[in-house]
Amino acid sequence: MDILTIKQRFGIIGNSSGLDRAIDIARQVAPTDITVLISGESGVGKESFPQIIHQLSARKHGPYIAVNCGAIPEGTIDSELFGHEKGSFTGALEARKGYFEVANGGTIFLDEVADLPLSTQVRLLRVLETGEFIKVGSSKMLKTDVRIVAASNIDIPNAIEEGKFRQDLYYRLNTVPIYVPPLRERKEDIILLFRKFAVDFAEKYRMPALDPDDDAKRILMDYRWMGNVRQLKNLVEQISIIEQNREITGPILRKYLPESANRDLPVIYNNHNSKGEFSEREIMYKVLFDMRKDINELKKLIVDIAGPDVLSSASHPAVSSFDQLYREYDQPQTESRQAVVHQPHDNSEEETFAHSEVLEESLSLQQKEMDMIKRALEKHLGKRRNAAKELGISERTLYRKIKEYNIKS
Repeated sequence: MDILTIKQRFGIIGNSSGLDRAIDIARQVAPTDITVLISGESGVGKESFPQIIHQLSARKHGPYIAVNCGAIPEGTIDSELFGHEKGSFTGALEARKGYFEVANGGTIFLDEVADLPLSTQVRLLRVLETGEFIKVGSSKMLKTDVRIVAASNIDIPNAIEEGKFRQDLYYRLNTVPIYVPPLRERKEDIILLFRKFAVDFAEKYRMPALDPDDDAKRILMDYRWMGNVRQLKNLVEQISIIEQNREITGPILRKYLPESANRDLPVIYNNHNSKGEFSEREIMYKVLFDMRKDINELKKLIVDIAGPDVLSSASHPAVSSFDQLYREYDQPQTESRQAVVHQPHDNSEEETFAHSEVLEESLSLQQKEMDMIKRALEKHLGKRRNAAKELGISERTLYRKIKEYNIKS
């Protein structure tokens, strides 16, 4: 069966190379019993691939069971997967078969497999290695013949590093990996999907289909679609019901798109939590603040030793870029500091230098700074407090510079 036929049979829309690659791997691995791990973001349509694998395999006449591991409480997951005996726990009024016993001879799809508790992962590993399992509350070993296809929308290697997922289980599941690309990597498929969903909802609600204009198409293509195909489908249904005008323009479309993700640009995610950890924005601000402080200290050092004439050079383009980046993270603090830094004085060239921050040139002055520190230490017989005073910097900064340059004092 070729890729086009598979798309038509399973209702898959799209012509991107990444999507075709995923379908082709599923088609090739289907006749075998190899375990498959499907990865991809939430909403990309991972649930279609285990069905492709099952229907194109010799197990197609056997049972197919899809299990959402993240939706089952931790206390009952073992019972759901492996079954239990009567009286094995409170509420177990009768014996029950688990999914692995029911799916014998068929395929079981474990969606969100990374949400499994570690104790359940041990049981699953045994099934993968030997096909054996034990019901909850039983001592009898049972055998099962199932094809396991797993899926996850999180980075399992990271979960392994955090101790939340077993490495040996990951290697067992990941015999053949299938990556389903997100919608933002399938830009050529976005308009196709929009039109398909528009026709479907037009038939469902008995109304004309939506027709996006060129501006709306451009917005659809540029949007990041963090919810992927699921988000696009929900958007089309929402617009189909609410809008009376069937021609969708850019301004109409923008009303239904979250502004925070309106463009396909990198953003900084602010993740405050109850444990008081620093967000990425706060860490970036701290780095910029420390960099600005070091540059100011170096500037003062150059002025004290080389004299004000060294300040006659014009600001480098990198300077304004640094200032712009710094103000973006700390606009209020930057404005208050500039009010102090830009006090009027006679030397206009020095004011220009004070307004900027020497970012690129400071790198070329590293050797000169090392020499100055060594000379100051030699002059004051290794006494860091006196040397720091001579250099016009704090003793703490001098200590950091000595350590950074590995200067023997």
